[in-house]
Amino acid sequence: MEPNRDNPGLTRRSLLAAAAAGTTVALLGRPAQAYDVILNPDAPELGDTISVIAVPRTSASTQPKVTVNDSTEYPTFPISGNRFRALVPTSPLDPPGRMVIRVIGTGETRNLAVGLKNREFPTQRITLSPSQSNLGTQHEFDRVTAFKNTVSPERYWNGVMQRPSSGRTSTQYGVRRYYNGVFAQDYYHRGLDYAAATGSPVTAPAAGRINLVGRVSDGFELHGNTIGIDHGQGVLSIMIHLSRIDVNEGDMVQPGQVIGAIGTTGASTGPHLHWGLYVNGICVDPGPWMARGFE
Repeated sequence: MEPNRDNPGLTRRSLLAAAAAGTTVALLGRPAQAYDVILNPDAPELGDTISVIAVPRTSASTQPKVTVNDSTEYPTFPISGNRFRALVPTSPLDPPGRMVIRVIGTGETRNLAVGLKNREFPTQRITLSPSQSNLGTQHEFDRVTAFKNTVSPERYWNGVMQRPSSGRTSTQYGVRRYYNGVFAQDYYHRGLDYAAATGSPVTAPAAGRINLVGRVSDGFELHGNTIGIDHGQGVLSIMIHLSRIDVNEGDMVQPGQVIGAIGTTGASTGPHLHWGLYVNGICVDPGPWMARGFE
């Protein structure tokens, strides 16, 4: 007779007999899994954002924690349908291969092994003039770093993101570079570049709050004229090298709203918009956000 796996001392026959007699039997062992977990995409590659949705199985389930490889915890937020979501960023600097996502909360921890696929990124050679090689002020770096660490509880974006410029895409996400003949070891192109004439409009890719406005006159030597948009829940856009800024910090913007104009301020070799999309402090590929988005 097969023993009960949660309590080896109880057989199936004894359980049925106890039930027939009206006896309550306490089953010992591991707690039941409290969440179903949905990953999107389920086969990610370097640069992807991974949506981790935890669906509680019982009303007693609490808001879970989400960790990756037992080293980094990502914030979770409630979404529709009594569910919770965390957004896990990946980048070209991550090692491809097995990663373990843990959903920790009421009941048994869910452990999900995910294969992060490798991805080939092209290499560029960039020559900067000596005047552009050591740009940047501490004020600029401090403000940009503080912006990239923003995690607001509100969610402002909805659906897919929009292309912020009608210019041609001149540099893809993830490109590795040599600067003046020297390989930038920990560098990858953190965003998309759109080449267009100076003064061409730059629009908000999604709704959000303007959390950063930086100007060359304020010490933004490297980024040039800069706008940072907080889309909420750790999702941020940064627009740099602008010729004009049309918004102020604290303004709310809508998708497609003109916020500035393309320029070549800062460390730039020609007029273009650089759009960087950050998720929980890591620059991710904006492509999937424009192609399919996240609910």
